[in-house]
Parts: sequence; C-alpha cells; structure tokens
Amino acid sequence: MASIKDEFDRRGVKVMALSVDPIDKHAGWAADIEETQGTAPNYPMIGDSDFAISKAYGMLGADVSGDPADRTAADNQTVRSVFVIGPDKKIKLIMLYPMTTGRNFNEILRVIDSLQLTAKHKVATPAQLAAGRRRRDRRLGLQRPG
Repeated sequence: MASIKDEFDRRGVKVMALSVDPIDKHAGWAADIEETQGTAPNYPMIGDSDFAISKAYGMLGADVSGDPADRTAADNQTVRSVFVIGPDKKIKLIMLYPMTTGRNFNEILRVIDSLQLTAKHKVATPAQLAAGRRRRDRRLGLQRPG
C-alpha cells in the first residue's frame, strides 16, 4: 500500500490503517511490513484495542471483548477489511479479504476512479475501467478500451 500511496493522494483520497493491536505494537507491525513489502506504512495507523471502531463498522462481532493480545490473527480479521468512505461520510465500498489473501490495491483504485467519475456524471463504468491504459472519451472522462 505504501508504495502506491501517491496514487491515492493524486485522487484526493486519505488512507489510514486500523489495528486492534495496542498502539505500542504498531512500530513492530510497520517494521514487519517494511521488511516483507519493501516500504513502511506512510499513512496513519489507528489503534482500536477496545474494538470500538471494529465493532461499529461490523468488522468484528458485538460480542468481542478482552485483550487483543490474547486473540489470534484469525480472530482479528479487521486487517483484511477495506472501506471506501465518500466525502459525504457514507460508506461507498466494503471489501473483505480472507486472512490468507492480499488486497488488490489496483482494484481499489479502479473503484475509487469509478466512484469519483459517477459522482459527477450519471453513468455506469465498465469493469475494465483503467486510468492510463485506455483511450479517453472526452465527453464524460470515461476510460474505454482502445
């Protein structure tokens, strides 16, 4: 994610991470990401060790409680949830990935491009919408195969 954060910035999108680990564990988490992915997180990481945000967004069940350190990675699956929240503060997209599957940030960018375009124009975008690899439709700013 950190290696393509500039693509989110270019679209005016604020990126943040949520972790049910205590804040003092975030430095270790960031170091692990840098070691395994080549780039440390360059966006805010929010601690949710009381599970309040995770529960509010339905990432963890209402019955979840206790010390996050006593839970396993499989219990704390919030790490694989992606939310896109619009300027109107409404959830526009929710994607849930299995713990064993990485997130597809190119797909997330494609959805953001579609959301931003369709907020301005009453159109539907194709599944193949891909900025920079398509011929521009000047009328609507759509990306079409070409």
